[in-house]
Amino acid sequence: MSELTLILLRFGLLLVLWAFVFAIVYALRSDLFGPKVRRMPSDAAAAPFVASAVAAPSAPRVRAHTGSHEIATGTTATRLVVTSGPKAGTELALPEEPLTIGRSSESGLVIRDDYTSTHHARLMVWNDGRWVIQDLDSTNGTFLDERRLTLPTPVPLNTPVRIGTTTFELRD
Repeated sequence: MSELTLILLRFGLLLVLWAFVFAIVYALRSDLFGPKVRRMPSDAAAAPFVASAVAAPSAPRVRAHTGSHEIATGTTATRLVVTSGPKAGTELALPEEPLTIGRSSESGLVIRDDYTSTHHARLMVWNDGRWVIQDLDSTNGTFLDERRLTLPTPVPLNTPVRIGTTTFELRD
């Protein structure tokens, strides 16, 4: 073998070894810090509402007084309907206990996309019978009618809630 061939083989082997080292470092970074989260383009946030996403007025709530406390009556949500995203058309009967939403397989509503946290949000019933959504310190936020939530917030019927690329509504 010529001396030139040996030098080229050495540089080739050195190049393959460095590529292997960078692949290991990238894999370790992904395991330690998670995958890169792509930001939604600003054009999508500025897009106007679609007519079907506008909240329809819900039926008025009536309070019935019984003794020393009052009971909320009227229309309450009984199901969750996914209106857009990978699971569009999915309907869930709302349970009595809190419903966790996120990427985790332990969640009541599993949403697998890059913009959803493992335990992203919690949907629960308050004492007065209203459904309330709480963001669980997610990276990309939970939006109720395009407003980012910071506190547990009541969810009116037919009002869009967006988590990642998925939008859902509570219906009766």
